[in-house]
Amino acid sequence: MRTHEPIGWGRALGAALSAALLLYVVAGRPWLRTWGTSHREATKPLPGDELVPARWQTTRAVAINVPAAQVWPWLIQMGYERGGWYAYDWLERRIGAGTFAEGGSAKRVIPQLQSLALGDTVALSPAGGPRVAVLQPERALVLHYRMNLLTSGEALPTDRAVMDWSWAFALDATGATSCRLLARVRADYRPRWLVVLFPTLLEPIHFLMETKMLRTIARQASR
Repeated sequence: MRTHEPIGWGRALGAALSAALLLYVVAGRPWLRTWGTSHREATKPLPGDELVPARWQTTRAVAINVPAAQVWPWLIQMGYERGGWYAYDWLERRIGAGTFAEGGSAKRVIPQLQSLALGDTVALSPAGGPRVAVLQPERALVLHYRMNLLTSGEALPTDRAVMDWSWAFALDATGATSCRLLARVRADYRPRWLVVLFPTLLEPIHFLMETKMLRTIARQASR
């Protein structure tokens, strides 16, 4: 009988892992990818959707009890060597991308960082970053970047590991003194096997950083 116990434990562990994976795929991933949104918000078109024929998409949202005009300045000043990303500054510093205008992520609207134009680069790190592809004041800011995954730099036509992605921030008024802030990432990539990176690595990290960002923007704008 004892000789069969390890096999029994192995089967039980395998069954538990399979059940956990199924639960994550069925319930966990959809929740991570659409945190804070209604079904309508998660599926409706947003500015910038046309930039990337997405294989992978997330849409997240937060309610803010101030007009969109008071949230917009916090979006305009985001970026490396700008107002930061309002997420986990210590983590940004660990990867060499945490140099911001006021040390950490801004806790105020910075007047000198309120100028942004189509085509401007909003850097992620010293290597550069996405460009402003859509700029609709108090309504939508969309960043677009085609990057080499091996160097984190801008991709060339000959690059083999490439991710083409957009990051949209949209403000929807819900009343005279309230709005919803939506953040959507769409990504296309090659080679196709890179799909394994999204559920196993990128999705959890992206979820933690972006939800922290949205909550911080909501809190700071409301102050």
